[in-house]
Amino acid sequence: MNSPLMDRGDLALVLAIRDQGSLAGAADTLDVVPSVITKRLGALEVRLGQRLFDRTTRRLSVTAEGEAVCLHAKTLLEGFAALESELGERQNELVGTIRLAATFGFGRRWLGPALATFQTRHPALQIELLLTEQLPDLGAEGYDGAIWLWAVQQPRAADWVTRRIARNQRVLAASPDYLARRGMPATVEALALHDCLVARENGEVNQRQFTLWSLRHARDGSTARVRVQGRLASNSGEMVRDWCLAGHGVMLRSLWDIAPQLASGELVRVLPQYAMADADIHWVAPWRPKTPRRVRLLVDHLAEQFRAEPWKPGKAGAR
Repeated sequence: MNSPLMDRGDLALVLAIRDQGSLAGAADTLDVVPSVITKRLGALEVRLGQRLFDRTTRRLSVTAEGEAVCLHAKTLLEGFAALESELGERQNELVGTIRLAATFGFGRRWLGPALATFQTRHPALQIELLLTEQLPDLGAEGYDGAIWLWAVQQPRAADWVTRRIARNQRVLAASPDYLARRGMPATVEALALHDCLVARENGEVNQRQFTLWSLRHARDGSTARVRVQGRLASNSGEMVRDWCLAGHGVMLRSLWDIAPQLASGELVRVLPQYAMADADIHWVAPWRPKTPRRVRLLVDHLAEQFRAEPWKPGKAGAR
C-alpha cells in the first residue's frame, strides 16, 4: 500500500519552515537537528513532485506551491487538535484551554476561587482569566466567554449569547460615623443633599450617567431617580468602598462586594427598601454552532456556585 503524500508532521514541518524563515529556525521550533529538517523536506518534495521552498546558502523563500500547502496546513492542524480535544472530552476527561474575561472585583473575589475549584476537578484543563473593565470583542480576540455585570452595549452584542448566572443588586451604604454626623436619609430625594461617592467602573465616558441613581422599591417595584453629587469619585470600586468605610459619604455598591462589611456593622444599609437592580451576573459568549463540552460544564458549575447568591448577608459562603 502506498504511503500518503503528506501527514500531520509534514504540515507542521512546512509551517515551521515558512514561519521561521530558515531550516535552522524550524529545527529549533520542532526540537530536532537541522539535518533532520533538510532530509524530511527533501523527502516530502520528492513525494509531492513539487518544490515547496527555494533555498540557497544565504536565502530561503517559499514557492507558490509551498504557499498553497501553508494556506491549508494551519486549518488542518487546528482540525486535528479540535478532534483530539473532542475525543478526549468524550472519555469524560476535560482537556484543552478555556479563555475567559471578567471584571476586576468580581473576578478576584468570587470568580477566581470558583475557577480554581473547577480546574482542580479537571486537572488536564487549562483556564486563562483576563481581568478587565472593558469587555473584549470576545469572538475576534479568541475568548470562550466572559462573566460580566453590566448590560452589553457593544455593536457586536447581537452576535453573542448570554445566560444569567446569578442575581445581584447594588445597594446604598454608609459608615456609622458618616450617618452619625449627617443623619440617615429618609427619602431617595434626600440623597441629593448628601456626600455621595461615585464609582465609574464599566468604561462609559458619560460621567453624568454615574451620578444619576435609579433605585427600585423592593415591595411595590416603583422607581425613584436622584441626581447625586459629591467631591470624591473614582473608576476603582475598591477605592470608593474604602472611602465609604472611612466615613466620607454614601455609596451605591454591589452586595457581592460589601456583604462582609454589612454583616460586621462596618457599613449600614441606607434606604434598605431600595436597590439598583442592574448588576446581575451574566455569562456572555460569542455565538458558535457547538459549544465545547468543557465550556458548557464550566458555565453549569458557575451557575451552581452562584445561584444561591452566597454574598448575601447571612449566607454561609459570604466572605
